[in-house]
Formats: sequence, structure tokens, C-alpha cells
Amino acid sequence: MKAEQLDDVFDSGADLLPHLDLSTVRRPNLEQKRVNVDLPIWMIENLDKEADRVGVTRQSIIKVWLAERLKMERSA
Repeated sequence: MKAEQLDDVFDSGADLLPHLDLSTVRRPNLEQKRVNVDLPIWMIENLDKEADRVGVTRQSIIKVWLAERLKMERSA
């Protein structure tokens, strides 16, 4: 499909998804990379308690806290 045809579909308000190849879509700076971090047991236990309290996984609480801290450091 040419760009002009896609513009016409968009302008008509029709759904564009059938015309897009989403298999190659990337989210810049959001790709995942696995890292290993050794933490003391007391820290893991406290992370687990907080994750349970909030209702998320240990990994999620770590990601949220790291993101908050990095954002805070950027704005300082």
C-alpha cells in the first residue's frame, strides 16, 4: 500500500491495523536485557514483603523503584 492510500484510510477513520506489519515494531529504549544482581538475604526478604504488600512481583518492585530513582537523579 502506498503512503497516499494509507493516508486515505486514516482520514476516513477506518482501522489501520490490518494494513500494518506489527511483527517488526520496536519500542526504542524499552528492549529488555537480563542482568544478574547478587543481593543479601535481608534485602530480598524485604523486597518480597513490599512486593506482596503492593501485590506485584519482586522484579516489578525492583523495576519501579529503580525507575523512580533514576528519574529523580535525572531531574536533580
